[in-house]
Amino acid sequence: MIGVTLFACQGGKTSGTTNDVTLTLGAYTVPKEAYEKEIIPAFQKYWLDKTGRSVRFEESYIASGAQSRAIVAGFEADIAALSLKKDVERLRDEGLITHDWTDIRTRGFVTRSVVVIAFRPGNPKSIRDWTDLTREDVEVLYPSPKTSGGAMWDVNAVYGAGLKLSEAETGARDELQARELLKAVQKNVRVMDKSGRASVTTFENGVGDALLTYENEAMLRRLQGRNMDYIVPDATILIENPIAVIDANVEKHGNREVAEAFVEFALRPESQRAFARYGFRSVDDAVAVEFADKYPRPKHLFDIGYLGGWDEVHTTIFGPEGVWTQVVKELADE
Repeated sequence: MIGVTLFACQGGKTSGTTNDVTLTLGAYTVPKEAYEKEIIPAFQKYWLDKTGRSVRFEESYIASGAQSRAIVAGFEADIAALSLKKDVERLRDEGLITHDWTDIRTRGFVTRSVVVIAFRPGNPKSIRDWTDLTREDVEVLYPSPKTSGGAMWDVNAVYGAGLKLSEAETGARDELQARELLKAVQKNVRVMDKSGRASVTTFENGVGDALLTYENEAMLRRLQGRNMDYIVPDATILIENPIAVIDANVEKHGNREVAEAFVEFALRPESQRAFARYGFRSVDDAVAVEFADKYPRPKHLFDIGYLGGWDEVHTTIFGPEGVWTQVVKELADE
């Protein structure tokens, strides 16, 4: 069942007047606070000031893959803000998105992040890099790639780090070394929850020694006054999160203008600064420079293109004969 939180419009006309409009946002769990606390309220004020009309939001936050499948199954979201490009492409392939959603200045992306390693306060297991996650005394958490876009980023980060580090050492990618690193980390995975947010909650409840998560999730916990220590590995993946208007639903609801305005608003510097305050790396170059001290660039940063792109990754890493799939089978047989 999809959980939907309703938000009253801010100021101006009361909900239910002929001038009101409703937008439904279907998002993955991680940016929930940034949307709820800053971006949606700011857009509601902006739209009221600009048009004299109020915007009422309905919001759903679940794992990215589950959200994408829910929209395909009939959840009438007007806007999808998901973790993976592939999850938006599913909506395109199903005919729900008919325009070129990547034809904006940020190629369809609204936020960035990196995969980090969180650990217990004081770092009692002395975790400093990926290889420490392979030790027998370290239990690791990350969510399931079968349901969570965050988990796919985590797995890509480990495997890609293996390639990057071998390349830095020898000048050539060593796929066997990367595979062995992924297998050794996977062997120590204690729990695989359905979403990145659920995985963080499990970790906070005392399970595991290390957690693979988004940098912004760890930063959010600090913002909330919680004690979450983490490192940004020298080799890690640049995460890019997409946003798109869902043509079939905005046509049905008659709210395309405001839906497109919200996507554009989310890319504005003031919104990008809000995302940055909640731990996200900005897709706006000028805002990224403003927050450069907060978000240093890892030495061996790579993006999904380094692994061949999402179409390649879904086959070579997560497909039936993919590296991660085969590693999990091998560990189950041991």
